Amino acid sequence: MAIPAEVRRYWLPILLSAAGFLFQLLVLPHSFPPTHYDALGIERFAPVERVVEAYELLSKEWLAETNQQTTADIIKIRYAYELLTNPILKRDYDLFGLDHHKNVLEKVKEQYQKEHFLKIDLPLLKDSSVYSTDYAVNVLTYESFMHTIAQEHPLLIMVYSKGSPRCAQFIEYWKQIGNRLDGVANTAMVELGDVQLTGHFAEQRFSKQPFFRNGLPTLVAYPSNCRSPSCYMRYPGELLVDSVVDWVATSVIGLPRILYYSKETLGPQFIGKSSHHKVKVIFFSSTGERAAPFLRQAAQEYSTYASFAFVLWKEDESQIWWNSLGVESAPSLVFLKGPGAKPVVFHGTFTKSEFTKIIEEHKHQELRQLRSDTSLELGCDARGYSRAGNDTAIWYCVIVAGRPGVELSKRKQILRKAQDQLFSDVDASTSGSMDSSVVASSAAAALKDDRLTFVWLDGEVQKKLCAFYLATDYSGACGPGGFGDDSDKSELFIVRFQRNATYEALKAEKTNNLMEALQGQHIPDASQLVARYKGPDEIEEINKWISQIIKDGDTREIPYFTSKVPDLVPEETNKEWLKSTKSIRSAGSSVKHRIQNSGFHFKDYLTDPRIGPALLMSACISMGVIWFKSNQPTQTTPGGEAPPKDKTKRRRLRPKLSTSLFGEPTESTDPEPKDARQWEMTDSDSD
Repeated sequence: MAIPAEVRRYWLPILLSAAGFLFQLLVLPHSFPPTHYDALGIERFAPVERVVEAYELLSKEWLAETNQQTTADIIKIRYAYELLTNPILKRDYDLFGLDHHKNVLEKVKEQYQKEHFLKIDLPLLKDSSVYSTDYAVNVLTYESFMHTIAQEHPLLIMVYSKGSPRCAQFIEYWKQIGNRLDGVANTAMVELGDVQLTGHFAEQRFSKQPFFRNGLPTLVAYPSNCRSPSCYMRYPGELLVDSVVDWVATSVIGLPRILYYSKETLGPQFIGKSSHHKVKVIFFSSTGERAAPFLRQAAQEYSTYASFAFVLWKEDESQIWWNSLGVESAPSLVFLKGPGAKPVVFHGTFTKSEFTKIIEEHKHQELRQLRSDTSLELGCDARGYSRAGNDTAIWYCVIVAGRPGVELSKRKQILRKAQDQLFSDVDASTSGSMDSSVVASSAAAALKDDRLTFVWLDGEVQKKLCAFYLATDYSGACGPGGFGDDSDKSELFIVRFQRNATYEALKAEKTNNLMEALQGQHIPDASQLVARYKGPDEIEEINKWISQIIKDGDTREIPYFTSKVPDLVPEETNKEWLKSTKSIRSAGSSVKHRIQNSGFHFKDYLTDPRIGPALLMSACISMGVIWFKSNQPTQTTPGGEAPPKDKTKRRRLRPKLSTSLFGEPTESTDPEPKDARQWEMTDSDSD
């Protein structure tokens, strides 16, 4: 069946009119259901006395023989009476439209829908008095609120009501949240009776009626850089301890997440991809909960020294973790301090102070890396000083350099064991347990006095400094892989640093000369001598060689000279790990919740009474425009032809050219005017 032309022409006004009528008749009434005041037949916000009076009148009709009210209607009336005579429940309902016991109404209606109303067990809200007790701590007033948000720490606030059973049930979770956020963020509570504060945290409909979209309790947070009452963030997720804590740590504070790994992914994706210089910190959890905020804070503060990971403990995998890491059970904490180093394992749970003490003790690898941000701290920089202090004139740095790989790992293990052996000699000499025939070596004495440091150097990244010390081109231990030698090699050498007080005094006198001062900025303050190790990879031989170098370097007179040393290349501190974990969506950060946080809620528009009239007005306007266009007279040309649709496409006619060589006249196609006259030409009088 063909659609009439008039319907096709006016399809838009018809559609808008239908939408407007449907909105006014169906959608809008459904968005404004009857209130409890309507159940009692009284005006909105009526006082308690008026509620009691209306209920007494209605209850008298229940016993009459002409009673036509159903049990469901009587239950609605009774529920409205109990709710509106409770001061706290009436306050919450009048101010914010909150009905804390709505589930009780539905349950009673379902239970007694086929019973006589006299069998209803009254009162319906038996536990309302229990929920009216005050169980809150650290409740804010408006004055204390302004002072609290001015503090530096982030603040998490719970808006609650004394009459809400849901708030009473959540209070235990709230205590757990406060304990887990201790030291990272402060917590406080705001009671619904403080209208000045709660109205600030509530949302508003088009009717300017404040409301809480998800009911109570509701959580809001102020970041540490927030000093205005209006810059809070509203929690959009479920009221679970782990979800709330994760949201505060990730979205409010900005702490990184610590990811979980399995036994298959821990090696290749965490240990293999983490920076070589970092300590690997692995937490074993038996619950699978996200990392506590203080652990995330430690992961952020110690990101230069360590990488962090979580593993879910499973009993069927316990033998694997025992054989590989020495972990017996969960919860536990493991430190991997370099290739070949024995894992350091701690079992049990830890407080923030205990964990800070442990990680401060184990934040370094047993053999540390010589890098741009650690050279001064290690005492292996010619522009710095020894770890023993500024007064030390001579100090040493034992370095193993090479491209990261199996060969360098083996050499690092050997050098680490040599370092451990010297530490053992130092401890034995201090305790007096050494044999009288054994004398502490020069290397052990220098290590004890902080004049000796063991480090390793990435020859691929620090290729210039590596080539400078080894006096070679980019080959072997230095330079990128595949450049020069195909096989990765590693070199062991020692650098002797010597300060010259006379040279420093002369250098200080030359600061008046600008050119000399600028030229001397890159000249090191200490002289350097390098000696390469050519012996076997045996711990005793390496320590003997180091001791001999230190003995000769401390006793022999060596000329003082300096040369320009290549700067260390700033290496990546693996901040990508922090960026990637921060970019992970926290609980409640899905697309749906992002739209909700932006302030757009489609359901709110269903309560706007202006939409229906706006649709009808749009239908009338569009109908008028279509009618006006369709009834406009069409313009025609004098010849009766319709004008061309597009004036820009009209082409100018070219004049018709003569076909005669002498320009013979051709017939004109132009019509002769009706009133045209031919004038006769007279002969001229001139001869």
